[in-house]
Amino acid sequence: MIREPFQISANDQHHFDVDPEQAKELDLIPNGEGKFHLIHLGKTYHAELIEADYATRHYTLRINGTKYSLAIADHYERLVRQLGLRAGGTQKVNTVKAPMPGLVLNILVSPGQAVQKGDPLIILEAMKMENVIKAAGEGHIKAINVLKGAAVEKGQLLLELE
Repeated sequence: MIREPFQISANDQHHFDVDPEQAKELDLIPNGEGKFHLIHLGKTYHAELIEADYATRHYTLRINGTKYSLAIADHYERLVRQLGLRAGGTQKVNTVKAPMPGLVLNILVSPGQAVQKGDPLIILEAMKMENVIKAAGEGHIKAINVLKGAAVEKGQLLLELE
């Protein structure tokens, strides 16, 4: 398994690497919907997840009152960029996969249900944080491939759209 660091860009100005093992050691405590108490290197931070686009790995956070736009790239995204390719494309997304390993806390949709872009589908707990997985586009729920309470791995199929 590749253990290269994640490359993080904050506000397109600050760039740094975070080792996956270091990320696991963060003292992160949920403090309400999308809000967290974080202790890192003896300093306390109040963080709020404002927006998350898991498909493009772009996140907007407010930390101690300051807003940050983060872009996170792992080894594979960097490799795709080095090859001059673009990840993703213009085809319709008809599967929803786990963006990270975690635990399925809640399934917010049912088969046959119509969804629009941005509608919440599943709540996934990862690294002590609740992450709302949202629809990338519109469609109907074709199948749900996980159960509430199930542990999932990164990339595991959660549900299918049609």
